[in-house]
Amino acid sequence: MSTDRDAWPTLDELLREEGELELAGLSETDAYELGMLAVTAATEQRLPVSVGVWRAGRQLFHCGLSGSTADNDAWLRRKGRVVMRFEHSSLYMARLCQDKQVTLAERYGLPASRYAAAGGAVPLRVRGTGVVGWVGVSGLPQLDDHRFVVDVLRKLPR
Repeated sequence: MSTDRDAWPTLDELLREEGELELAGLSETDAYELGMLAVTAATEQRLPVSVGVWRAGRQLFHCGLSGSTADNDAWLRRKGRVVMRFEHSSLYMARLCQDKQVTLAERYGLPASRYAAAGGAVPLRVRGTGVVGWVGVSGLPQLDDHRFVVDVLRKLPR
């Protein structure tokens, strides 16, 4: 996967994508079903990822698939913190930082040990409520992590 920023979606494209992924709700059952949808897709593709679904600071789903490591779990949490801080995908924030040629630490004073502007975590927006949590994966190159999550979210009923 290319790391050339021109191969990445633009900030406008990422914003449009986030708007298209709005959910009707996010119950515990919805979070489980979303997590299992991601696990099933990753298992079918034999992807070595960790999957997580969070709502309001509470982890509702986690699964580390074969080949994933504790490091993937740590990256997942760091990317999720970015989503909850900025209410945008972690790839959006990575692109924003690239475009401005700064890091999260330089621009916002956020420690890299706790926050990662790297693709793979996407906000869970509930219609009429806003961002209530996030879903993410870690284990692939960041653009692939992001695309995987978006593909899974697009399979959900609207």
